[in-house]
Amino acid sequence: MGQKTEHHQVALIVEDDTETKSLAATLLEETDLHVVEVSSGEEALHYLHHHAGEVVFIFSEVKLPCLMDGLDLARLVRLKWPWIRTVLTSDAPPADDLDKALSQVRFMPKPWLPLEVLVEAEKAVQATHSEQTMPRRQTGALATARM
Repeated sequence: MGQKTEHHQVALIVEDDTETKSLAATLLEETDLHVVEVSSGEEALHYLHHHAGEVVFIFSEVKLPCLMDGLDLARLVRLKWPWIRTVLTSDAPPADDLDKALSQVRFMPKPWLPLEVLVEAEKAVQATHSEQTMPRRQTGALATARM
């Protein structure tokens, strides 16, 4: 008797403020997504290197501790893992305009509306369902060439 293995789709929250991260996690736990919380861009990148195939949604603060901010993380995600829907959030818009690499990244100013976050998460799930016939690769030649 074989057991059915369940493939979890993951929402990755990247936020250093504990209360904001907890609020986002509580909200996203109402979806079908498994929620993973990290506090820095470097922690997010480490998680992605091991689990990118499961991640369908990233909700990240722009201003993060350490060297990698949310913009850097979003650029890297768009290059290496383009299927991951990414939303950046902050209490102030990014200082520089979102460049071409971030054209598919949504910016959501704080305070964000819970419904807007849920809609973005649902879009990530729906996009994944429509792309299930296309295999996902961890890295691509273009992403490697640009690194």
